[in-house]
Amino acid sequence: MGQLKVTQVKSSIGTKPKQRGTLRALGLGRIGKSHVLEDTPDARGQIAKVPHLVQVEEV
Repeated sequence: MGQLKVTQVKSSIGTKPKQRGTLRALGLGRIGKSHVLEDTPDARGQIAKVPHLVQVEEV
């Protein structure tokens, strides 16, 4: 499996607590911060919960 670079592009202010928790689980916390994850179904599921807040690239 490959890797995914996930970057937060929008603020989590005003989002639901579960979405903020998902961002934390992805290793994000502020705009512009990136994290590289393994491309697993778990990671894809988390990204699918907050697609409006993150940008995803394959590495």
